[in-house]
Amino acid sequence: MRTRYCLGSYSDASRFTDHAQTCIICLMTYLPVLQVDAASGYLTQARLVATPNYDARPDGSVPELIVVHGISMPPAEFGGPWIDKLLTNTLPVDAHPHFKEVVDLRVSTHLLIRRDAELVQYVSLNNRAWHAGVSKYQGRERCNDFSVGIELEGAEGIAYESIQYRSLVDVIKALCAAYPSLSRDRVVGHCDIAPGRKGDPWDVFDWPRLRALLKVV
Repeated sequence: MRTRYCLGSYSDASRFTDHAQTCIICLMTYLPVLQVDAASGYLTQARLVATPNYDARPDGSVPELIVVHGISMPPAEFGGPWIDKLLTNTLPVDAHPHFKEVVDLRVSTHLLIRRDAELVQYVSLNNRAWHAGVSKYQGRERCNDFSVGIELEGAEGIAYESIQYRSLVDVIKALCAAYPSLSRDRVVGHCDIAPGRKGDPWDVFDWPRLRALLKVV
């Protein structure tokens, strides 16, 4: 990987800020490109964690929608193995009081972006992950049939990390490149397809920031 250095002196803060933004774009250009193997449905740079919680998409269904979720396990606690445990049906009920409430859930997601931007994949993008539940998008029910689920490690009232936004943008770019049926314009929150039942990724998710980043790259 090539390295690019930007040098210069600045007489005012605005010029420095403009240059810093340009450098960020340069840096993103030189980072390794995230790719999807469309045949297998797996991302090249993701850590793979196998889960039994998935099934085949209905005949003729392809990914058309990207759904952003928020998750922490236990609530508002980050790190540790507990999200993996929840999504693989191996959550120990005696490890935390909250686990007794969710241990019988059979849920999954295609992808997880952790607080440090580690990317984890649980289900092939070609299969149906169990992330949306009862849901509707533009009149179409059963969003699991035609969507990709992306969980961000986060919690209500706690801002997401900047690096999570950058990772999410890279993932969306890679997904759209691999699946022409997807679009940067069809990215919604769990709250949008299950209003009243689900609130994530909550008000702390900065949608204008994501839209702006998607336009830049």
